[in-house]
Amino acid sequence: MQRPSLEHLDSWVFDLDNTLYPATSSLFPQIDQRMRAFIAELLGLSDAEAHALQKRYYREFGTTLRGLMLVHGLEPQRFLDYVHDIDRSVLTPSLELGKALAGLPGRKLIFTNGTESHAVKVLERLGLSCHFEGIFDIHASDYVPKPDPLTYKRLLARFDLKAERAAMFEDIARNLKPAFELGMTTVWVKAEEPEFYHDTEDAHVHYATDDLAQWLAYASATGKAT
Repeated sequence: MQRPSLEHLDSWVFDLDNTLYPATSSLFPQIDQRMRAFIAELLGLSDAEAHALQKRYYREFGTTLRGLMLVHGLEPQRFLDYVHDIDRSVLTPSLELGKALAGLPGRKLIFTNGTESHAVKVLERLGLSCHFEGIFDIHASDYVPKPDPLTYKRLLARFDLKAERAAMFEDIARNLKPAFELGMTTVWVKAEEPEFYHDTEDAHVHYATDDLAQWLAYASATGKAT
């Protein structure tokens, strides 16, 4: 695949969890565990049964929440409040990533299947709040999660973004496919450990990196990336 030049980009769209902080941190596993506990309590399942259902809904519907809403009629805020009640002190502020973000020309936005309140707290803990002008969360998408193409179109319209001038960063490669099809430059932020890899098919990935800060610093300095 021919990689697009980065010189024309003026908008930078970032996933939050496991993208702006390492997948090996103990933050997202807390969310994962709380989703499992919520399902077990809601449906009267064992931990193993709840885990299996959680992962099946994630694969089939894009998020576990979407599956619970469509199959079980769940009111979403109850779930979102519960699963995001976590300890964010496990995150470490990233001066290197902050410096790299500061060097990027143009607008920086968060695009998450989580909530804005969760994103705000994570960004504050990472020391990155000042770099982002907006957050597009699961409420803004009307609970239609990535990778549904409609949600990407809503993101572009909400912030008046030109797809061909925007880059999107994700730890889940399948979530980059709609962005690629809309004309965005796509960057897969791969996990440090193989157990965290979500995908093997990456035909819609322009760039891949296991060090986001380093990639951004190089991109902003040279107008290209490896």
